[in-house]
Amino acid sequence: MNSNTISNGILRALAIILGIALVLYFLYQIQSVIVYVAIAAVISLIGRPIILFLRRRLKFNNTLAVIVTIILLLGIFIGLMGLFIPLIMKQGQNLSLLNINELQNNIENLYAEIITYFDLHQIDVEQSLKDSNLLSKIDFAIIPNFLNSIVSGLGSFSIGLFSVLFISFFFLKDSKLFENGILTFIPDSKESRWKNSSTKIKDLLSRYFVGLIFQILILFIIYTIGLLIIGVENAVVIAFLCALLNLIPYVGPLVGALLMITLTMTSNLGESFSDVILPKTFWVFIVFMIGQLVDNFGSQPIIFSKSVKSHPLEIFLIILITGILFGVIGLIIAVPAYTAIKVILKEFLSENKIVKKLTKGL
Repeated sequence: MNSNTISNGILRALAIILGIALVLYFLYQIQSVIVYVAIAAVISLIGRPIILFLRRRLKFNNTLAVIVTIILLLGIFIGLMGLFIPLIMKQGQNLSLLNINELQNNIENLYAEIITYFDLHQIDVEQSLKDSNLLSKIDFAIIPNFLNSIVSGLGSFSIGLFSVLFISFFFLKDSKLFENGILTFIPDSKESRWKNSSTKIKDLLSRYFVGLIFQILILFIIYTIGLLIIGVENAVVIAFLCALLNLIPYVGPLVGALLMITLTMTSNLGESFSDVILPKTFWVFIVFMIGQLVDNFGSQPIIFSKSVKSHPLEIFLIILITGILFGVIGLIIAVPAYTAIKVILKEFLSENKIVKKLTKGL
């Protein structure tokens, strides 16, 4: 091996590294466009069963079925926004989410009442909490800062909504648009396999995302009915937020439980801690547990078995790994990404022993 060969190899490696860096930089710069495409892809998967129903049962032509589906999905979205945004804005002060001083005062008052309650029972909790310096470590500014970032993002909301709807329309109208784009990078000998994989992925993910909508709806109904029976203020808003948080596997329900219990306790300050706050909080926790039991032993097994067709332990490990590697985003995309990878592996590496085991149910 002479010096020219070595230098050419080094230059080629540097060129490849530079090319990869430029591609990554380009993707970073257009990340908003990637998000729009991803959201549009999810919407197209959710709308796919509706389009198939309109075309096969009601004999709509493709364009009319797509228009009706877009109008239906947009109507549902506008209805939800019209229902919850005014309610959240109106009840923001009561929820103590928009006023950091009020939130901190409520937490401190609640802390004082808890200490008083436990002191009556000769339980020295105050000293242990003081030693841990727990309250000083809580950054209450996280909540309003998070909400402020959402509000500031509403300025570009109309552009994002139009972009997502525009892309979704063409994804729904030409379901093979994305598939044909990828086919340009697939060898001719592999095209039929990729088409089979693409159809299978769309079917499975359509079921998965539709299942998630029903999962949120079931939790929302359980939480709303339970909180209304208990007499919690802003029950509908709290139920919706906690049901929505359930989209984040494992972490979301914990955050939802903390949110539900905290808002319940802080909204009843001034009442007797032992006679009102503690019993109401206990019943709120029971409502949360009922919702989670229904979700974990009813909704989730159906979604996973009917859509992604994976064992719960398998799903847990995949979510855990992607969560460690990619954070919250990894938790959200773990299941659909893993499902797509399994389908592709089965189509292209069906003879592999490990792939056979992993894709046995597909």
